[in-house]
Amino acid sequence: MEKTIITVATTGAWPTKEHNPNIPLTPREIADDVYDCWQAGAAVAHLHMRDDEGKGTMCKEKFRETVELIRSKCDIVLNLTTSGDLYATDETRMAHLIELKPEMASYDAGSMNWMHNSLFLNPPQFLEKLGKTMLENGVKPEIEIFDAGMIYNSLYYMKKGVLAQPAHYQFVLGAAGGTAATIENLVYLKSLLPQGSTWSALGIGNGHVPIMLAAIAMGGHIRVGMEDNVYYAKKQLAKSNSEFVARAVRVVKEANRTVATPAEAREILGLTKN
Repeated sequence: MEKTIITVATTGAWPTKEHNPNIPLTPREIADDVYDCWQAGAAVAHLHMRDDEGKGTMCKEKFRETVELIRSKCDIVLNLTTSGDLYATDETRMAHLIELKPEMASYDAGSMNWMHNSLFLNPPQFLEKLGKTMLENGVKPEIEIFDAGMIYNSLYYMKKGVLAQPAHYQFVLGAAGGTAATIENLVYLKSLLPQGSTWSALGIGNGHVPIMLAAIAMGGHIRVGMEDNVYYAKKQLAKSNSEFVARAVRVVKEANRTVATPAEAREILGLTKN
């Protein structure tokens, strides 16, 4: 049977304990949460860090502590963000990749208006530096796509040798300022991908379940977790990230697919364990 990779995005840069008291924020909370998600069936963990005030940070010490705690407990694939702090410099967005050399990291393939009140900047010079840094350190980019133009950006950087093929894409649908979380949009975006690519999808907020179901039906991989949605159901806060993973596992099996293990995810994505 075809295998589906479940990624869990535990924290993100924006949700707080006020939004959901169960969201993990400290390195220990995140590591314990990731371990529970690995036991539930997640093969990949997408990690953001928070500072001591709970705000998004690119502090490499927070990343190091969290990574070490997770690696001491399980073999889940680690995918570290390169965003989440609007005040970070190009250097601080990449420093943890050079030092920790994770198997994967996010590559946001363009700039956008974020939440209609700020800018999410990924200018050409940064994208070239980030792609080259990933190549030099054996880090596989997860090319995050918020709108169709970002796919075309990625194709340009492939031609320049900044991004390698086969590529892995993550469709992020439903962000304010990005493409809406509809099945029609997912089908369109998938049609633009270069041959041989792997892909995953997520829907933010109300789009969480519909995009998960559509991605599985289309043969893609999926991402779940409180970075994207703090509610398990309407007016029902999620008890944990592992609750999202457990539901995803059930749906994948009902679709007659198999949930990929971390080892199988590494094979599917062509990862080299650093």
